[in-house]
Amino acid sequence: MPALPGPELPHTWRPLGPRIVGAVVGTGLLATFAVCWLTFPPETRAKFTPFQIGTMLVLGALGFSCLHALLRSRAVARRDGLTVVNGYRRRELAWEQVVAVRLPVGAPWVTLDLTDGTTVSVMGIQSSDGERAKQAVRQLRALATELPR
Repeated sequence: MPALPGPELPHTWRPLGPRIVGAVVGTGLLATFAVCWLTFPPETRAKFTPFQIGTMLVLGALGFSCLHALLRSRAVARRDGLTVVNGYRRRELAWEQVVAVRLPVGAPWVTLDLTDGTTVSVMGIQSSDGERAKQAVRQLRALATELPR
């Protein structure tokens, strides 16, 4: 069997910069909230009602769910197609559907042009990753144009 273009399959691309930022921000927020709560005098902590504490916990959980959505973004190439996960949305694409792979200058992430005239953003390959993103685009283009259809 001839070697396929690009990376060995299955292959997953994930954004590096946003994952680092997400981990640092998440850890920083958790540490800040914990330090603030623990440094309150006991009489100040006693003034918080269960509803207020619950509200803070829910808001914290919402913030972390947004970070988690960003951190789980990825693109997975397989021999039979491409899986794009953006936040909490997942799309399964056959290679036949992918017409073009684009990362214009200044664009935040890769965009796929599809045969039905629509586009799909691929947040798993972000331009903020620099050369790493350019290499991922080259690999994805090679797979999209040369995989057996």
